[in-house]
Amino acid sequence: MPAPSAAINDGTINDGTQTGCDLSENKIMTKKQKKTLYRIIICILLLVALQVLTRLADIPLMAEFILYMIPYAVIGADILKKAFHGITHGQVFDECFLMAVATIGAILLGLFTNGEEGGFLEGVAVMLFYQIGELFQAVAVGKSRRNIVALMDIRPDYANIISESGDLEQVDPDDVEIGSVIVVKAGEKIPIDGRIIEGNATIDTSALTGESMPVNVCPGDEVISGCVSITGLLKIETTKEFGESTVSKILEMVENSSMKKSRSENFISKFARYYTPIVCILALALALIPPVILLITGHAPAFTTWIIRALTFLVISCPCALVISIPLSFFAGIGAASSRGILVKGSNYLEALSETRIIAFDKTGTLTKGTFEVSRVVPYGDTGENDLIRFAAIAESYSDHPIALSIKRHADSLGITRTAEILEDENIPGKGVRVKTTAYEIYAGNEALIEDLGLAAGADDTPGTIVHVAADGKYAGYIIISDAVKPTSADALRSLKASGVRRLVMLTGDREESARRIAEELGLSEYRSQLLPGDKVNEIEELLNSKKGNEKVAFVGDGINDAPVLSRVDIGIAMGAMGSDAAIESADIVLMDDDPARIALAMKISRKCLRIVRQNIVFAIGIKVLFLLLGALGIANMWMAIFADVGVMVIAVLNAIRCLKVSG
Repeated sequence: MPAPSAAINDGTINDGTQTGCDLSENKIMTKKQKKTLYRIIICILLLVALQVLTRLADIPLMAEFILYMIPYAVIGADILKKAFHGITHGQVFDECFLMAVATIGAILLGLFTNGEEGGFLEGVAVMLFYQIGELFQAVAVGKSRRNIVALMDIRPDYANIISESGDLEQVDPDDVEIGSVIVVKAGEKIPIDGRIIEGNATIDTSALTGESMPVNVCPGDEVISGCVSITGLLKIETTKEFGESTVSKILEMVENSSMKKSRSENFISKFARYYTPIVCILALALALIPPVILLITGHAPAFTTWIIRALTFLVISCPCALVISIPLSFFAGIGAASSRGILVKGSNYLEALSETRIIAFDKTGTLTKGTFEVSRVVPYGDTGENDLIRFAAIAESYSDHPIALSIKRHADSLGITRTAEILEDENIPGKGVRVKTTAYEIYAGNEALIEDLGLAAGADDTPGTIVHVAADGKYAGYIIISDAVKPTSADALRSLKASGVRRLVMLTGDREESARRIAEELGLSEYRSQLLPGDKVNEIEELLNSKKGNEKVAFVGDGINDAPVLSRVDIGIAMGAMGSDAAIESADIVLMDDDPARIALAMKISRKCLRIVRQNIVFAIGIKVLFLLLGALGIANMWMAIFADVGVMVIAVLNAIRCLKVSG
């Protein structure tokens, strides 16, 4: 179906603004919308003047017709032009065609019946109120777009580099290569992901995370594009190209989100495709069949009466309220989520989130802080504590896993040298790592890894993750790494339970004792421990098989090593995705900070959005059907038809933009 003039084109909402314009400016109306407003005002003034004139003077019918054509041309010329364009291009059945037929028909009936049926005022008024409704709709859609773009105003316009003369030079971020040094002054956006090499500052991450608390950064810290330096000057060595930076990935995801439509949007698209031609055929039948039946049965055909009813039927039948408000609701819902650091890749995922009743969680970095600390070191045999730490740190040399990083940090804090010439490095999936240096062959991992070597691993009941170490065929001892539960995790899980999620399951590779301790602390009754990556997929399959009806299963992970599970579930949610390409690529919903409470908030936004969508569908279709029946029976006149079209559209759009406002 040809889209309404302020409708959804190719998955995006078009509010009459040009694609390249700066939507971040605080403008209520575009030039095009202001022009429409001026035409509306001129038309109203002309109609008032004509009403006064026709009451003060006896004007011939033809002269009155010509006078009314002036405000009609002012207010309706663009609609008539669009209708003609649609007819000549084989796209007849749109709302411009319906308005053109209804208004021209009413005016011609007034002319040929000497004003007894139809009327010039009614014809012009239908077009006038239609344009008022269209203007309101365009302004409302434009406002929601500006709000969303302002909330996601993270695209940097330039990057500062130091020129050969030593001065700062502004260049396009696309032109900055990896390894270049950029300068970010106070008040400027960080344009490209990188590592601070000089300077201290406080940065604002709220555009990405929704978190208002600033973050202090110093040399050595990783920073991501889209954040704003509040105080201080920073020199940053770029670690990615602009196109691969966090800000580019996020904007690409947000821009593409409207391409993935929900079931509700697909329903409305199909509905409108068949609805408009059907109502046009019904209107034609209403104009012809009753008069013919009356004529056959020997009664007066009353052609004008039935034509008026058919024209009223056409005015009522416009599907604008549905075609506009449903996609706008999802657009606003995605915008509301984005403002709180929740990035949704499509309205289909926002809709599915409202139906989620089973959620599985990765433990590390999701429910726990993921900032591990060495809590105990237990050497065996003739291995010393420092030797055990050095072996483990060397084994984890190439790993970025949080546990590996904690071991290396601990070694550095003790001044233990962990450099070695590594000849071989092997990752053993689900068990650990093996490295071979010029002096040793070292294994570091879980108990299963040590058993595979034919060695006996040490046992310990201390809560935490145990990293066992073997060197040159001998068991060297173990290191216990402890993690802490995030302060918001327990409340977040309670909120999810209260919102109707019936199963919450924690999946972890940790040993039973550690997993049980975390589960008890969080109040979780279901957990699975000592899982290899493949085991997690099997557990997810079990959860998928346990679904009832239209229930959806979600998995929440930190975006690291979770890609197989994230892609298997109905909804993959990546947490703590600041700078994580893996999370942004593999997840359906990305939470830009580490707060599990965002999941409950995302579900709240989703359910409010779906509730508003259903309200608009029921309201718009219900009112349309009622007034179509009243119009066909001759009870609803042209003025009531105007309310059924414009009034319903305005109410539906107002209801849709409520999705932008979500507390919490």
